[in-house]
Amino acid sequence: MTEVKREVFGQMPQEEGGGMVEKFILKSDSVKVEILSLGCIIAALEMKGRDGECSDVVLGFDTLEGYTRKHPFFGAVVGRVANRIAKGRFAVDGKEYQLFLNNGPNSLHGGARGFDKVLWSPQILPNGVCFFRLSPDGEEGYPGDLKVWVTYTLSGGELAINYRAQTSKITPINLTNHAYFNLAGQGSQDIYDHEISIEADSYLPVDNTKIPTGEVAAVQGTGFDLRQPVKLGKHLQKFHLDGFDHNFCLPQVQARRLAARARHPPTGRAMEVHTTQPGIQFYTGNNLDGSLKGKGAIAYPKHSAFCLETQNWPDAINKPHFPNALLRPGEEYNHTTWLVFNTA
Repeated sequence: MTEVKREVFGQMPQEEGGGMVEKFILKSDSVKVEILSLGCIIAALEMKGRDGECSDVVLGFDTLEGYTRKHPFFGAVVGRVANRIAKGRFAVDGKEYQLFLNNGPNSLHGGARGFDKVLWSPQILPNGVCFFRLSPDGEEGYPGDLKVWVTYTLSGGELAINYRAQTSKITPINLTNHAYFNLAGQGSQDIYDHEISIEADSYLPVDNTKIPTGEVAAVQGTGFDLRQPVKLGKHLQKFHLDGFDHNFCLPQVQARRLAARARHPPTGRAMEVHTTQPGIQFYTGNNLDGSLKGKGAIAYPKHSAFCLETQNWPDAINKPHFPNALLRPGEEYNHTTWLVFNTA
């Protein structure tokens, strides 16, 4: 059985439109998740280690104030288009659209005020919560009224996140959750002792602004071959990598399949990521630099967390040979990701 509770988390500042932010607590016998109505943010996720001790394994803040200031999308649902769009530009049916540039020369995670920075309308379910919002035509430069539902449900050690959307005009869409994990417990110094594996035969090389070059490269014989578990610290050293911030290409079938695994041998905590999405962005917190203080006023240094963001391939809207990024009126965008937490 999953227990669902709601409580007030805080009040949005007036310059952000005011409004009450609620926190929804989903609790099973093995996992407790806290989700905010602001940005559908996973603010905490507690799981047991081998010793039976519970730890919060996602980065974030103790108070609403942390989330209303600038932060790197901790725990949030990002959209209308997650990841990067080159030069913030795309064309649909011959019409050019220009988005806000918030990541060097590119548009990232929905623009200046994406889905992560707005209040969603919640509805409690027997084993979770469903958030809804209407993204109006022209919001952040995107075409069409877009209705979006994000549903979190918890069953035992499995947290399912379902994304649905319908549009009034053809629009690009790519939704994901941007939780930062450290299975040793949030606030631990690094993730070097984690073991990671990703079920991908190919990945997307990127240019110096993190936009895919268009090549779909085989992982075989490279530092991107994560098909067998690697110890992260040793692996980064061996291949002289500064970290990962890359899309790994998954089989393009709309069925649930295993995409990635992460394990922290010292505590026995492990997670699996299953999804219907065609890609997974593996990010090792390269841009964390210790300047942000999170829960318990602990600084979050570089490589102190990892993200496994299930999504479409970055800049797919501008790369015809990448999976389709467009949603049309009368169609429904519908993807699910399952995060399975256990101790091994």
